[in-house]
Amino acid sequence: MQRIEIQQIKKIKHLYMYSKETDCVYNRQQHQGVNTPIYTSTANRYIGYEEILYPRNFNTENQLAIVEKLCRLEQAEAGMIFSSGAAAISTVLFSFLKAGDHVLFSQEIYGGTVKLVVEEFAKFNIAYDFVSGAAMENIGAMIRENTRLIYTETPSNPLLSVVDLEQVSRVAKKHGILSVVDNTFATPINQNPIALGIDIVLHSGTKYLGGHHDLCFGVVVTSQQLKDAIYPSALNFGGSLNGLDCYLIERSLKTLALRVEKQNNNALQLAKALQENPAIGRVYYPGLPEHPNHAIAARQMKKGFGGMLSFELKDTSRTAAFLNRLQLIIPALSLGGVDSTICQPATSSHASLSEQERQEQGITEGLLRLSVGIESAGDLLHDIESALA
Repeated sequence: MQRIEIQQIKKIKHLYMYSKETDCVYNRQQHQGVNTPIYTSTANRYIGYEEILYPRNFNTENQLAIVEKLCRLEQAEAGMIFSSGAAAISTVLFSFLKAGDHVLFSQEIYGGTVKLVVEEFAKFNIAYDFVSGAAMENIGAMIRENTRLIYTETPSNPLLSVVDLEQVSRVAKKHGILSVVDNTFATPINQNPIALGIDIVLHSGTKYLGGHHDLCFGVVVTSQQLKDAIYPSALNFGGSLNGLDCYLIERSLKTLALRVEKQNNNALQLAKALQENPAIGRVYYPGLPEHPNHAIAARQMKKGFGGMLSFELKDTSRTAAFLNRLQLIIPALSLGGVDSTICQPATSSHASLSEQERQEQGITEGLLRLSVGIESAGDLLHDIESALA
């Protein structure tokens, strides 16, 4: 089996001159066929071979082809793919935390991550604090002697707040602790946290990387040293993927840059138009100059501001009627696909939080999270305006 390892790629200078659009498509693993062959075997010969191939070992050719491509897109040395974003998140956290440790989390993170922390950390005597968006600027003051990790998500879910990743990196390095970023909303096309000094980057690949609402997987990219530290826990937890799913993931990645560019443009057009609609109370999108973190977003999101936006209806009593009247945009969970979807976070992604917790995060009953697809921006705006009329 012929492979090109990440360290080998680093030695070939011209390989890193390609654009992200090209890197999404180009397969560095050379085969007679253009596509990576689907390697389905879970039983492999071992006599005479240095390495035992097995999907749970995260070392099959289909798995490595995806990791190599994502490492180039995220400017990372090494990585792993998992069966879900939650598997990636939990594996990373429990690879570095033990009883008596403390973690700082951004308050505005995926509800499933919050649920993991609240329900599981107490079992292992791991302490944690959730830091509000305003307090992130002074996060260094919240670090304890036993703090081991800072975890953030930017842009955040669902209010699209943006965290200054270079600042988080400086604080983490100053105190000798790890920095972890969920880069799902931004995608590696728009934002590369490792280039900004972050140690570990996570993705729910189910969203933009898969991009068609038909795959469930997660991604971790980092340095080779940290990947080696994560690997034993990953092996024990067993959150690996099969060859058929890997084939579909690699196929989806080939159009990632094209999809994200269209979603960036659509979302910006919609955000500007919704600002002018009298039925909309507020629009949350980092690409708008009025967004409180716009300057940070413009600095660290190089290609665009993403395909996610949220907005609040002035009349919250109309929320259900508005969702039911939509014809093109689909009220559905999940995000990041070519089809535009919308949801009410208070009753979906953040339903596991208490009402008080949602209020503290600014998640109102009238807040709607829109995942903008690749349809015509004009058609999407017409659908929203018709449902509001």
